[in-house]
Amino acid sequence: MADPRFIHLRIHSDYSMVDGLSKVPPLVKKVAELGMPAMALTDFTNLCGLVKFYNTAQGCGVKPIIGADFKMQLDEFGDELCNITALAADNEGYKNLTLLISRAYLRGHVQHIPVIDKSWLAELKQGLILISGGRHGDVGKSLLKGNQAVADQCVAFYKEHFPEAYYLELVRTGRADEEVYLHFAVEFAEKHDLPVVATNDVCFLTSDQFDVHEIRVAIHDATPSKIHAGRKITATSSIFALKMKCVSCLRIFRKRLKTRSRLPSAVTFLSALVSISCQISRPVI
Repeated sequence: MADPRFIHLRIHSDYSMVDGLSKVPPLVKKVAELGMPAMALTDFTNLCGLVKFYNTAQGCGVKPIIGADFKMQLDEFGDELCNITALAADNEGYKNLTLLISRAYLRGHVQHIPVIDKSWLAELKQGLILISGGRHGDVGKSLLKGNQAVADQCVAFYKEHFPEAYYLELVRTGRADEEVYLHFAVEFAEKHDLPVVATNDVCFLTSDQFDVHEIRVAIHDATPSKIHAGRKITATSSIFALKMKCVSCLRIFRKRLKTRSRLPSAVTFLSALVSISCQISRPVI
């Protein structure tokens, strides 16, 4: 399989008040400068940057992928919230993405933030592609807790409602529990014949912006900044840093497979080396 070009599937702009730092036009222009043919903007439960994103991407020759990161509640986890990322594959997916966001805000905050219910995904599944949320998703948390039964139950939901549109997320940025999760996830993906996608939660453009990013997060969380404690991950959430780290996730996956033919093929979507790109059309907004 030829090495694909690289695309970031999870990028936060400054419209993600929780942790985003960069404005939308510089993000898109940097992606174009780096030769990436597409990018996904997945701000936390909002599409506020969509018009700027779409127009700038069109002007730069970059394929805009519209999405959002969500906090999700489900019966299996009680009050514990999980992460999930939704990408719009077409116009119907874009409409359903807006409905998910609207429902979260119309209900009001849960634990001080907008939250979706997992059951809503079944109702609004048409045209959506889901990325699992990594170690913070429902499957990831179940695996880290050693609860295989709950992990199986969670993935059964996605296989029923998103049979060709659910990707198990692999992340390698040096954070706590990532390596443990990564190996659990690869084994789980092989067991359930799930495609995998390697991502990074990009929050700023360059590694020297890490300190400012940490201050912003501390202000949002109303907690003291842990800048010095976080030096190890200074570069891991910049738009530059994760190409090789994302590809290294796939190497682990390949080692566990007997043949490469079991890897998802077709037009691969860069940060994951799985075939998401070919599913996504340009929305009309």
